[in-house]
Amino acid sequence: MPIVRILLILLALASPALAQDGARHAAAAREAAESFRVYVEAVAKKGGRPDLTRPEIALLLDRVFDLDALNALPPARASDLSWELDWNDAANAVNKLFTRYGSKPGPEPDLKALQRNMTEYADQYAKAMNFMIRGQARQAVSSKLFMAELAPEQRTRVREKGFAGARSSAAEFILAAICSMIESSGKPANDRLVAAAIRDTSEVWAGYFLPQDRARVLALLTDLQKRVPDEAARIDVVAFTVALRESI
Repeated sequence: MPIVRILLILLALASPALAQDGARHAAAAREAAESFRVYVEAVAKKGGRPDLTRPEIALLLDRVFDLDALNALPPARASDLSWELDWNDAANAVNKLFTRYGSKPGPEPDLKALQRNMTEYADQYAKAMNFMIRGQARQAVSSKLFMAELAPEQRTRVREKGFAGARSSAAEFILAAICSMIESSGKPANDRLVAAAIRDTSEVWAGYFLPQDRARVLALLTDLQKRVPDEAARIDVVAFTVALRESI
């Protein structure tokens, strides 16, 4: 992707009007995610590897994983759910593009490619997870508010099933984040960044996980929390465990 095109997109996304508008931030993230996809596909065609430290590429990632913008927004509302889904989908898509880059297709994950990417892009992965954990926690709050505001006749089976699925997926997501610390490339600062995000959002997850998922996560954490290599990160995971137990 031509560098000039990337810079023009970034300039267009830099409007001050985005400061407090979640929907606009989400739209900016989608645009940046699409530009990043085009870049990655162009690199793949040449047989190379994405360079996430290139200034114009790093700026695209900053736009997608814009934690400052997320934190500057007012408290979550039910009406935020649509743009939160868009923003989190963009973040997830970008994260997959670089963590799964070069993976061979097949029924099982390409662990060799995944390990290489997780090592080479460890800093970007930690930044992505920090944003995604916090962004999905906000989405969880909005989704609960959305469901609570529905009239009884609007709580259809499809909506109930979708909500339950989202809650189960959240438990899997947090477990995967904790496992990533155990299998990390050995950068304590990155582990602490991810663990702090889990700790800071622990009350949200404690009230969001389905009872059966919460019980399963707690059972797994008995072993997992001991295996987190960094002490500060381990303390944060223990705090998350305590929050889950207290919610029972």
